[in-house]
Amino acid sequence: MISHSRRHCVVELQALPSRIGQIRRIVSAQLRHWQLDPLIDRAALGVTELLSNVHRHAQPDKTCTVEIELRLGRLTVSVIDSDPRLPVPQTPQELATCGRGLALVEAVSEAWGARHRPDAPGKAVWFSLRAAPTPQPPSQPLQLKSLPVREPAREASPGIDPRAVPPALPVAASITPGPG
Repeated sequence: MISHSRRHCVVELQALPSRIGQIRRIVSAQLRHWQLDPLIDRAALGVTELLSNVHRHAQPDKTCTVEIELRLGRLTVSVIDSDPRLPVPQTPQELATCGRGLALVEAVSEAWGARHRPDAPGKAVWFSLRAAPTPQPPSQPLQLKSLPVREPAREASPGIDPRAVPPALPVAASITPGPG
């Protein structure tokens, strides 16, 4: 289920690998709608990592909610699940193939955190980004001052000294008379 208001969007889902790409596209479309295009890549990466963590670790099920909220110049993306265990950031090993999710979230965001839900079992893991809208074209047409078009100045070509040009070489030509 997807619901949204002017500055708040909520998506409920099962955190399955097949759904993560769909949520990434929903987040991207919502940020485009809010004219926050510069945040799309970081928000999509962050939500992907948080949903992957739900898929890997959440118990008893993979049901979760993604909330996107724009308030006071800050975009906050939260992933809420029913597992009460708070995530523990790991120091990723150099050759590790997993365990980098929260380190990536920390790297792409200005702030992140996790909290228990006061009204229900489970937790919310969130990150936030400073939001600056994409510049919009002016609402009034621009008045441009018309200036005359001038031809570019022609460059003077250097004179050619006829003595520097080699004499023409004779060319053997054969002319065959054609049918008459």
